Amino acid sequence: MAKIVVLDPLAENGLKMMEDAGMEYDVRTGLKGEELRQALTEYDGAICRSGVKITAESLEGNTTLKAIARAGVGVDNIDLAVAKKHNIVVMNTPAGNTVSTAELTFALMLAVSRNIAAAHQSLVEGRWERKELGKTSYQLGGKTLGVVGTGRVGAKVVKFAQAFDMDVIAYDPTLSEKHAKEMGVKKVETVAEMLPMIDYLTVHTPLTNETRNLISDKEIDLMKKGAILVNCARGGIYDLDALQRGLESGKLGGVAMDVYPEEPCTDLPLFKMDHVVCTPHLGASAVEAQVNVALEAVEIMIEYLKTGVARNQCNK
Repeated sequence: MAKIVVLDPLAENGLKMMEDAGMEYDVRTGLKGEELRQALTEYDGAICRSGVKITAESLEGNTTLKAIARAGVGVDNIDLAVAKKHNIVVMNTPAGNTVSTAELTFALMLAVSRNIAAAHQSLVEGRWERKELGKTSYQLGGKTLGVVGTGRVGAKVVKFAQAFDMDVIAYDPTLSEKHAKEMGVKKVETVAEMLPMIDYLTVHTPLTNETRNLISDKEIDLMKKGAILVNCARGGIYDLDALQRGLESGKLGGVAMDVYPEEPCTDLPLFKMDHVVCTPHLGASAVEAQVNVALEAVEIMIEYLKTGVARNQCNK
């Protein structure tokens, strides 16, 4: 019988699915270093979220592990090339947290645009700052949103934006003119091309060599004064130092973030700045999303171990 190790907390529904399928599994969270490397040699499959880091060292000498299922979209916490070298299939679950991540993207856009966090804090501290906060409070309707990445989450954000009467400009290297027309967005050939035209920017791409620091000082200089930047995708796509400089100079009107280059992250200069709203990687943390990705991760793992079919493989 195949054995599966669960390396990060997983919704109970997923654990029950393994039990119902007759799969043997162990929950072993918080592993790292040699302890993680040794554990991975004892199982046929591993299920994780974003907490554990499965590096080249983690897989060194491994001849047992056949598959890793990531309960979520991003797989930058897994060394895909080394996994492939060891004939380990890596799969993800791109559909389960689409709605929750898109919803948080819009929640953060609204929060930073309408000074929601600052307004709440002013009441907590006994102040009524309706007039003051209203001076820097803006509506989304009639504004232009730039969307980088029009996959599942990006496409959902486009629909939300259109419901708010926003115009949308989109960049994705795989986006065709026909699909752009069907989505109702203006397609551009480069990120730089959209920057002078947008009031808001949101990114929905993996973190790769191409997307790391995709938005830095040069890109911010191209934007309108007062542009607002949102990131619910992956930490590292925005250059945090450049964001800080943009806010300090007044070039940026606000920043909203849910993800960071290193997590957990509790001490960042941006956290203390005005017109900034940040959350601790809550994009996929809605109850429904956690259930969805857990069930999908378990389902694709069981399917692979029983049939050899690798759905959503990331390291072909």
